[in-house]
Amino acid sequence: MYWQTSRFQIDLTRPRVMGIVNITPDSFSDGGLNATTRDAVACCERLLADGAHMLDLGAESTRPGAPPLSRQQELARLLPVLCEAVKLGVPVSVDTYKPAVMRAALDSGADIINDIWALRQPATPDCPSAQTVVAQHPQCGVCLMHMHRDPQTMQVRPMQGDVLSQVVEFLQQQSEYLQALGVEKSRIVVDPGIGFGKSPEQNLHLLAHQRDLLPLGLGVLAGWSRKSTLGHIIGDGGAAAPRQLVAEGRLIPSVVAAVMAAQQGAHVVRVHDVRETCQALAVWQAVESQRAEG
Repeated sequence: MYWQTSRFQIDLTRPRVMGIVNITPDSFSDGGLNATTRDAVACCERLLADGAHMLDLGAESTRPGAPPLSRQQELARLLPVLCEAVKLGVPVSVDTYKPAVMRAALDSGADIINDIWALRQPATPDCPSAQTVVAQHPQCGVCLMHMHRDPQTMQVRPMQGDVLSQVVEFLQQQSEYLQALGVEKSRIVVDPGIGFGKSPEQNLHLLAHQRDLLPLGLGVLAGWSRKSTLGHIIGDGGAAAPRQLVAEGRLIPSVVAAVMAAQQGAHVVRVHDVRETCQALAVWQAVESQRAEG
């Protein structure tokens, strides 16, 4: 299996690590660390040196309760960093839900659109819908994520009922809509949306049964890095934990969750702590190689 993106075919026969680059002042664990273009590009270079296979640039926080950003503000943060990141020789993803930002990012060389809304944003007077923007691009990659409600309300009223079946059905529908617009299946990856409108128990259920996504025939991306469910498990206060404690105290739980996601069939893991995740995946893969050899 491979993931077709604007400039690269990404081999998904082994787990790939997507390094998170937050260009925001208010992200839940590292907001403000990449306040300037120079800082953000340095972060990109550091993540690649640590072993990241691709980068994910985000200029608007999607933590629970985060206020929305205008597209002008988002583009002002994003484009200077993106223009430098695409020179680094790896696939570059842009984490956005706004069609106009998607279009500008793709015009500036982005390889992947990573959308928490799964391309559900409608057209505006000056820009077509998110689905149309992606469909009109020759071969960009896209990640469709499941989110219950929206960032302002998703944790106020989490999902009810069988979370797994709802997530699988939603991702199947959204991927089929996109394919009906002419987007090749090889361009689409899906994300169950850990923490986006789910309780800690529901998030863990999704991880335990993540392989149920594989029959969709699509690549699977898992984003467990520093999530509040991990804080709930280790007792650090969860969503209310101080930012520094989140960054430092959830490193090991995040790495464990990434390896477990890979064990459950994830093709891409989206992480803050690239070096440690790559090391852990290397150990797991070495053991798996021995198992395969008998």
